[in-house]
Amino acid sequence: MKKLVPNSFLSSADAAFLYLERKEIPLHIASVSVFDGAIPYKEFVASIRAKLHLVPRYQQIVVMPPWNLGLPTWKDDPHFNIHHHIFRLTLDPPGGDNELEALAGRIFSSLLDRSKPLWDIHVVDGLKDGRGAIIWRMHHALADGVSGTGILKVMLDTTPEGCRPSRRPGNRSPRPTGPDSTKDAMFDSVRGSLEGLLSLENELLSFVQTLLDNQNGTEDKGLVKLLTELAASVERLPFNKPCTGERKFCWAEFDFGDLKAVREAVGGTVNDIVLVVLTRALARYVKLHGESVVNRFVRIVCPVSLRQGIQDEGLGNRISFLPVALPMDVRNPIHMLETVQSRTEAMKRSGAANLVGLLGSWIAATPAPVQALLWGGLPDIILPLPLMNMICTNVPGPPVPLYAVGRRMIASYPQVPTGYDLGVGCAVQSYDGKLFIGLIADAVSAPDVDRLRDFMLASFEELCKSAELEKVRGRIKTKLKTERQPTKVAKPHRTAAVRAVPEMPTSKTPTQVYAQAKDVA
Repeated sequence: MKKLVPNSFLSSADAAFLYLERKEIPLHIASVSVFDGAIPYKEFVASIRAKLHLVPRYQQIVVMPPWNLGLPTWKDDPHFNIHHHIFRLTLDPPGGDNELEALAGRIFSSLLDRSKPLWDIHVVDGLKDGRGAIIWRMHHALADGVSGTGILKVMLDTTPEGCRPSRRPGNRSPRPTGPDSTKDAMFDSVRGSLEGLLSLENELLSFVQTLLDNQNGTEDKGLVKLLTELAASVERLPFNKPCTGERKFCWAEFDFGDLKAVREAVGGTVNDIVLVVLTRALARYVKLHGESVVNRFVRIVCPVSLRQGIQDEGLGNRISFLPVALPMDVRNPIHMLETVQSRTEAMKRSGAANLVGLLGSWIAATPAPVQALLWGGLPDIILPLPLMNMICTNVPGPPVPLYAVGRRMIASYPQVPTGYDLGVGCAVQSYDGKLFIGLIADAVSAPDVDRLRDFMLASFEELCKSAELEKVRGRIKTKLKTERQPTKVAKPHRTAAVRAVPEMPTSKTPTQVYAQAKDVA
């Protein structure tokens, strides 16, 4: 297992997630992982303790510099206690998906305690069929989606028997420490600004090169059209409202072989297919709320990893963002897939992600106090029109099974943070032959997010029908018609772990939603 060695100071991108966070915007990435058996709590804690030396950041806290003169730094937590990070919970009967989704929503509503290392794990038992679950969170300042997946692979095992730690956990190697004085903080601030200027220059040269490479009359006209559509897609959707901090979480999953069959039949990438399914589901959701989708676009922003190859799983955030405007009034699924393909490819060729990276590098080149002031005040400003409608992130996960103390992980539903006026966020992750989708929503802005989830299932069935994949349609239709029981509240063994997490309203069953989906299609 490779040791993830971090730097002592946060990058500007990492620090931004600390500055932006408040109770209305919990900024942690997370996942609900389901296993084929109950997780023995003591054995699991022991297995994590034995591997903590592989991820030193898990035993470090964030230290803010005086007056924000420099960027925050990481320092060893002198009071680290693993039992302050791993908790045990039990679901009430029947222990189904509804109960687990509700529990996850309450946990995702709370902020991580910054006086401790920025992660926690809830080991959940009481699931039906003898299954077990783990709900884990880590702050976005600690990792992005790709590095978060890398940490997950370190903390779990690739075989049921597990593997021995590379060395005794008690033999800690010296770790770098951050600045201890105002002078050091100022020095780090100057150094960070210089590094930001160099990065800004590189991003600018890259963006100019992209523009020069795309000097083609036809492409220029297509790009102008796309940019016009992107500028026009600033209308608020029903869930684009100021968020409250209370969250609801639900999920869906597709067989990766089904997506591959669609891709081979009609073309497109996995991400294109996900965007088709999501956009058509959003169209249904908008109509369900009494609004028209004619001549309306949805602006979806897709995070883009800047890591150099799949082996680069270091800590921190190395991402840019690719905005794309997609029409919601394209009725034919195949035509919609062609539309998505053309738009995403054109935006990639245009260097849109480089332009966003250019903006990030410009911010990184400003002095640290200015960055803190900028990011800290941004969430308090609600613009008349939204910058985007939602974020949809797609992260490749492990293609092979993972295990926790001998229990095989059979599902892993990802969560991407949302907030400000983005009432819904979508995260997608592949794992062991399946594609898992997690929808996080503000409980006030989008209390019926489970309907959007079922619209996604219905939209994928329609896409399969259009691609003439009857076997795939049958599997999706079976999932759609599976009845769920009303949500019940989890009963924790350690009430302190979830005492501050608010209750969430119960929503309608997928069967009721599916019936409505047919009406609003």
